[in-house]
Amino acid sequence: MAQGRSRSNNLVVPQARQALEQLKMEAARELGVTIPQDGYMGSYTSRETGSLGGYITKRLVQQAEQQLSGSGRTL
Repeated sequence: MAQGRSRSNNLVVPQARQALEQLKMEAARELGVTIPQDGYMGSYTSRETGSLGGYITKRLVQQAEQQLSGSGRTL
């Protein structure tokens, strides 16, 4: 990220940060994408980061659908 820029993707529920980080790590592991210790993914291709983001979105939608259907089961 360029210096002097602020993050524009602020969480609506800041307490969810840890759960989202865990979801990101699980998704990366399942897709075979290694996330560096420092979290900087600037050397990754758009395909790698896009597949990770898409997979995370898919999982979040599945969880929301399950909650809305009343099953209450989480992934």
